[in-house]
Amino acid sequence: MDQLSDLKAILHSKRANLYYLEHCRVMQKDGRVLYLTEAKNENQYWNIPIANTTVIMLGTGTSITQAAMRMLASAGVLVGFCGGGGTPLFMGCEIEWMTPQSEYRPTEYVQGWLSFWFDESKRLNVAKEFQQQRIQFIESVWKKDRDLQEHGFYTDDLDISKTLNGFAKKIPAQTKVGDLLLAEAVTTKQLYKIAATRTQIKDFNRNPDEGDLANDFLNHGNYLAYGLAATTLWVLGIPHGFAVMHGKTRRGALVFDVADLIKDAIVLPHAFICAKEKMTEQEFRQQILQKFTEHKALDFMFNQVKNAALSSFNEGQIT
Repeated sequence: MDQLSDLKAILHSKRANLYYLEHCRVMQKDGRVLYLTEAKNENQYWNIPIANTTVIMLGTGTSITQAAMRMLASAGVLVGFCGGGGTPLFMGCEIEWMTPQSEYRPTEYVQGWLSFWFDESKRLNVAKEFQQQRIQFIESVWKKDRDLQEHGFYTDDLDISKTLNGFAKKIPAQTKVGDLLLAEAVTTKQLYKIAATRTQIKDFNRNPDEGDLANDFLNHGNYLAYGLAATTLWVLGIPHGFAVMHGKTRRGALVFDVADLIKDAIVLPHAFICAKEKMTEQEFRQQILQKFTEHKALDFMFNQVKNAALSSFNEGQIT
């Protein structure tokens, strides 16, 4: 038990690493999890600091041993198999993770979540709060991120402030989740236009299958955000099926809801900036992971989900 306790010493909300691996073999060796890359003349081993890792995404040409999975599970690391470049996660476009088995996660969060989830009006109120927090996170990140400001992303610019303030004013008036989703989609489309204008990318159209750099980077960054969201929900013990925004019957829908808290603030602008600068996929991935850490995206996700669950659990209602 001492070894397992040591592995879990770092809270998930404070962990720094999210890995995408390809063309390698993940294994356990001498009490550590390693990945092996095969070269012509020699094999190289690289250590994975599992106690400080949230998610491992295994891409093209990867395999993993049972012993490695056992250690990853003991450290509470989620594992997902995906296509080249991190997208898509297999099982279609759904969010499916191999999650560690644990009967000792907290109970108050799932109990709090379920105490409001079956009431449509309370569920809508949580969805609205998520959207308000999403806007506030965009404003917070864009006000202090110098890389974004160097490319013209200022929250007090007319088009940006008009988009964010307009959405914020619409949120309280929505009476159905479908209407809220529509307003959110319109806002995100406007943010795409703003980002495309700032980075001088002409004729951009959001299409995951388009194949241009901006769309590919959006796909890739979004799946990284899904990994953090899945980790958040697993640690708090809330099943992915109890969504507040996306379809109630869609597998993994709550993962999308939680990932949406941070996607527009971090993934969206950097996908366009990195596309403009013609970065490689690896360079883009490093940029996004650095920004997740810099702006404490995982902390933010944890806080929002915990607040939504506990406000209901402690007060018996969502206000």
